[in-house]
Amino acid sequence: MRIATWNVNSIRARVTRTVDWMVREDVDVLAMQEIKCRPDQFPYVPFEEAGYEVVAHGLNQWNGVAFASRAPLTDVETAFHDMPGFLKGEEGPDLPKEARALGVTVDGIRLWSLYVPNGRALGDPHLDYKLDWYARLADTVREQLSKHPHLPLALMGDFNVAPLDEDNGDPAVVEGVSTHVSPPERAAFAALETAGLTDVVRPLAPTGYTYWDYKQLRFPRNEGMRIDFILGSPAFADRVTGASIHRNERKGEAPSDHVPVLVDLADHEDDDDDRPMIF
Repeated sequence: MRIATWNVNSIRARVTRTVDWMVREDVDVLAMQEIKCRPDQFPYVPFEEAGYEVVAHGLNQWNGVAFASRAPLTDVETAFHDMPGFLKGEEGPDLPKEARALGVTVDGIRLWSLYVPNGRALGDPHLDYKLDWYARLADTVREQLSKHPHLPLALMGDFNVAPLDEDNGDPAVVEGVSTHVSPPERAAFAALETAGLTDVVRPLAPTGYTYWDYKQLRFPRNEGMRIDFILGSPAFADRVTGASIHRNERKGEAPSDHVPVLVDLADHEDDDDDRPMIF
């Protein structure tokens, strides 16, 4: 099975490019972020004509996540357990949840498309929201893998953190000044790994950025960041046979500012029967 993630930065603007890439690369399942539309606005037809089923979750022209798959998508969830919400200027436990998470099961594998909050700026309430979002996500992962250690689980998407110094090549992003590289954000990302997940791409594709800002010729200068990841449980990681970052998708006419990240999985004849079908 070939699984990928891509922050498409508006699926309606880039549907042809997205579907063409999926067909060309023989992708079985694609997790998308920043689709920037509601489900009723999603351009389903090109995907369906190419043989893909789509599930989308979006509330307005911001954020939004989706999956396209050749195999059936089941056990759909639009939030992980205790996922926090956000409303500028407001606090409390019942804030509206944004369209940032979508879980599905495909051929016995539990997959999540995640668009982690940006954080905006150091000291901004949105950064507190981002760190809380990460903490709740790590708690959920830890709990699920404790109960079901053989669960093939992958979190995929735009994590809005460059966890290592070598993941940041953007001169405008500086520790102590910028988000994405601050110690609390990096610690929040690392907590997903201590919860039981592994970056399954880095061992096979150790270098390469996944995002370049549209400004200041960042792409021609290769001043990018590695902020898009596929994090897998041991049962998922054991099946990974290949991984790649598709840098060329940042080229051409009207590209997304992110590029796809892809992994190949070996077939598994007998998945463990105790895995839950939801996250």
